[in-house]
Amino acid sequence: MKQSNMDTKTIIGTVVRKNLGIGFWGIVGDDGVDYRPVNMPEQLKKKGKKVTITAELTDDMSIFMWGTAIKIISFET
Repeated sequence: MKQSNMDTKTIIGTVVRKNLGIGFWGIVGDDGVDYRPVNMPEQLKKKGKKVTITAELTDDMSIFMWGTAIKIISFET
């Protein structure tokens, strides 16, 4: 993960679909970190899709015990 400024991070990774509970979308970063977007855009909801996103870390609480919660600000595919 490359730091672009104090509030946002650029993350390069692969989209995954996790079937825990009701299921959710995530991003496995090339940096080895799992990310759980709280606002996954429909355009990114495809398993195996390579993405570059700009995101903010967020304190979102979730029933899913997986990944670091992020809010996607922008993305490229």
